[in-house]
Order: sequence, then structure tokens, then C-alpha cells
Amino acid sequence: MIRIQHLSKTFNPGTINEKPALQDIDLELNRGDFVTVIGGNGAGKSTLMNCISGVIPADCGTILLDGKDITRLPEHKRSLYIGRVFQDPLKGTAFDMTIEQNLAIAFAKGKSHGFQPGISKKERELFREKLALLDMGLEDRMTQKVSLLSGGQRQALTLFMAILVKPVLLLLDEHTAALDPATAKKVLELTDLFAESPDMCTLMITHNMSDALSHGNRTILMNDGRIAMDICGEERDAMTVESLIEAFDIKNDRMLLK
Repeated sequence: MIRIQHLSKTFNPGTINEKPALQDIDLELNRGDFVTVIGGNGAGKSTLMNCISGVIPADCGTILLDGKDITRLPEHKRSLYIGRVFQDPLKGTAFDMTIEQNLAIAFAKGKSHGFQPGISKKERELFREKLALLDMGLEDRMTQKVSLLSGGQRQALTLFMAILVKPVLLLLDEHTAALDPATAKKVLELTDLFAESPDMCTLMITHNMSDALSHGNRTILMNDGRIAMDICGEERDAMTVESLIEAFDIKNDRMLLK
């Protein structure tokens, strides 16, 4: 589904502030994969997502998405295939527009535009039906402005908007970090539900090691711009938070010894 080969990115090259953010990353995600990504600050997690989504250009390497080379594709064109949810609930929606207007914008992504009513009756019925899946009562508030929603409701809406037109890849950049525990749990339940799509793969950054092991089918640990660990199957099933922390410490020690 996605194949990344020899991806590297260095910020401020040739200066005293030079920082290698990604170092020769190789990564493959299969159709239906739900991969959690963990690592310390500066490990390269968000830089990896930014390079995949086209927010920043990679220095070298290739990114293939569903067989298509998107390495040099502009961000707005990649967005036709990639959905993304950020840590800040304010980033994914237009706060001064209504819920149904936000959904209409997401629903129109990639479609040709002509002279037509803003939101058709059929689209409103579809939005109402789909919003009911969130179990937050938003289907009865579609004409309210998004600014009136709580952070959790807005993040759930953003997640829903990201998968509304069935992207090939869903990128989640610590999308529950700014939420209270109860709301974060609800958003993660919705994440699990949406990530079940067999035609989409999901990449989720998290600082919560328990979440990293209890969600998805594969966990990647990044350190110093490299993939230090990639676990799945029985190895991942048998791993606890404590053993993951221990393994992380061993990896760090080995790198410090180099």
C-alpha cells in the first residue's frame, strides 16, 4: 500500500544548527495495516508524516502510495489520497462554519465543481447517517458552528472528515494528546472502527506506550531519525509496556555506545 525507500531529511544543512531528522528510512505498509509509531521528542515521527503528506520535501528517497510515486507531488494533490488528523483539535475544521458545511468541504475533495446547490438533501441525509456513527449527537446539530463543539467532538469530527472520501492512507499525529482521558478513549474507539477498512492503511503517532500496543497490528519505534524497532504478530502480542520500555532503553544504550 505504501513503500518508503531511503528517505532522508536534514534541517539547516551546513550550519551549526544542522539536524538530521530522518536517516535512510525504509518502511512498507500493507493494505489494511494499522501501525502505531512511538519515540522520544525529536525522534523523527512528525517529520516522517510531514514528508509523506508533502508538508516538507524529503532530501532524498522515494515514497510510493498504492503503486504511484508521490515523492515530488505537491501537498494538495497528495491530499486526494491521504487523510490527516493533527494533535490540535482546532486544525482540522473551519471553526466559523457549520458542521454540515465542514462535511461538505471534505466530501467535495477530489470532485469536479460546477453550478449546483451548496449542500443537497441527499448529502444532508448521508451526513446525518454517518454522524450518528460517532454517537455524540452531532447528527442533530449539523447547522451549528463547529466553534461551539468541545475539543473531543471537534477531533471526532475531524477524524470523520479525514476518512469521509475513503483515503488510501490515514495519518494520525498524536490526535488524542490534547484530550482528556475519557474523550481520548472515545476518539481511539472511533479510530479503531475507521481503521478496520481493508482498503486503507493507518499510521498513528502516540506517546502513550499502552495505546501503541493495544491499537493496530504493528508498532514502530523511532530514535534519532531511524526505525529502531518494528514489531508485529506474536512478538507484539507478548510485549508489555514494561518490556517495551526496557527494549527502548537497550536501543538507546546501543546507539549511545556507537
